Amino acid sequence: MKYVAAIDQGTTSSRFLVFDQQGRIVAIAQQEHRQIYPQPGWVEHDPEEIVTKVKTVAAEALIGKGLTAADIAAIGVTNQRETTVVWNRHSGKPYYNAIVWQDTRTDALVKEMNSRFGLNAWQEKTGLPFATYFSSLKLKWLLDHVEGLQADAEKGDALFGTIDTWLLWKHTGEHKTDVTNASRTQLMNLHTLDWDEEILAALNIPRAMLPSIQPSSGFFGTIGEGSFKGIPVMGILGDQQAALVGQTCFDAGQAKNTYGTGCFMLMNTGSKIVPSTKGLLTTVAYQLGKTPVQYALEGSIAITGALVQWCRDNLGIIRSSAEIESLAASVPDNGGVCFVPAFSGLYAPYWRSDARGIIAGLTGFATKGHIARAVLEATAYQTLDVLQAMEADSGIQLDVLNVDGGMTANQLLMQFQADMVQVPVQRPQVHETTCLGAAYAAGLAAGYWSNLESLRANHQIQQRWQPAMDLPTRNALYASWKKAVEKSFGWLE
Repeated sequence: MKYVAAIDQGTTSSRFLVFDQQGRIVAIAQQEHRQIYPQPGWVEHDPEEIVTKVKTVAAEALIGKGLTAADIAAIGVTNQRETTVVWNRHSGKPYYNAIVWQDTRTDALVKEMNSRFGLNAWQEKTGLPFATYFSSLKLKWLLDHVEGLQADAEKGDALFGTIDTWLLWKHTGEHKTDVTNASRTQLMNLHTLDWDEEILAALNIPRAMLPSIQPSSGFFGTIGEGSFKGIPVMGILGDQQAALVGQTCFDAGQAKNTYGTGCFMLMNTGSKIVPSTKGLLTTVAYQLGKTPVQYALEGSIAITGALVQWCRDNLGIIRSSAEIESLAASVPDNGGVCFVPAFSGLYAPYWRSDARGIIAGLTGFATKGHIARAVLEATAYQTLDVLQAMEADSGIQLDVLNVDGGMTANQLLMQFQADMVQVPVQRPQVHETTCLGAAYAAGLAAGYWSNLESLRANHQIQQRWQPAMDLPTRNALYASWKKAVEKSFGWLE
């Protein structure tokens, strides 16, 4: 077999990539899907549209390069995490749109859980605080609000899954997930790697709804129809964990930051579960075959690349996302403007669902160039917030920050990021590390790659940015950011 493929089902688009033995991209196709906003704070996707888009991009990528199923050894899946789908076991039809990870409709439930069970009462077991972010309360909301769903769930007719599980079920008929995605539901116990009976009982979630949990690398099922018929699905990883694997961060203390719709920094903590006292999440990093599960600390930032899209689609100050860099570079600095993109509250390390987005420091001097610059700087400041928390929790000082994702093509942002974190920032030769990680998980299980050393050998650095800003300027900019963040708190009663 010549190649390994990966499905990357993200928040705004679906992609299909094919990789060779050296981890180089052989074929790629991508399509965006609709973002559905039924009311303020609600974000949904159409699960059927996602399945259609995945099939379309897969066919596009293969046909474009003249490849067939016979050329593909295995497929890996990586996905937007926490996004919640429920469907009928018999008809295969969703009961409701997918509720996206950014959705805040469960805000009242978060308050209820904290008062009923105690502040973040399940964090020791799950590694996660009570927040609108995770699947548990989204599923609870669906069971409470979709007519007939609770009854169907009790009968075993309704199935739950994150996007990986939904895609797997539609392609293979298997109802499974992997440990990384399960660890983001707030329903799995990090210590047992199984669904937690106490949590399921508290939320009145029937266990029969839930998929079986497997290692990230191994046999998940065989695709039953279409142009991929007969190809085994051999790997599943949540998108951020996939990027950790794609960056070959296999040693404890290694970290990566992915710049996508949101920004996600993960540090491998090895086989040790490190509880956070600084507002980070403890999560599963990966489990490759029969090897012991590896854990990570994660700092999740909700809005980074999505803020650039918002400038394009809602403000209209740029025509394409790439234009943000030239607009930001049209001014020498931010002109005193600070942008806190708390569109769905603030995630790590603040966890303030009452925060909302603000633009601070405006004067008559400010232009759209200054706003564009503040938009990019917000990503770098939020990353620094998370990095400081991560170093405090882990006791490890990073000597380099590995980066990946679409925004790493932005030279201005990457240089500013190095200036803020005060360590070198480096981007690998293959930018698509999320897809590469899913391909690695599948390829290891299929015997396409023999071991982790063969993956490390593929990892080449393409570009490195060194800190260049003087410290007084850097510290003053960061102090302004911290002041602006405080102003965003308490917006919602």
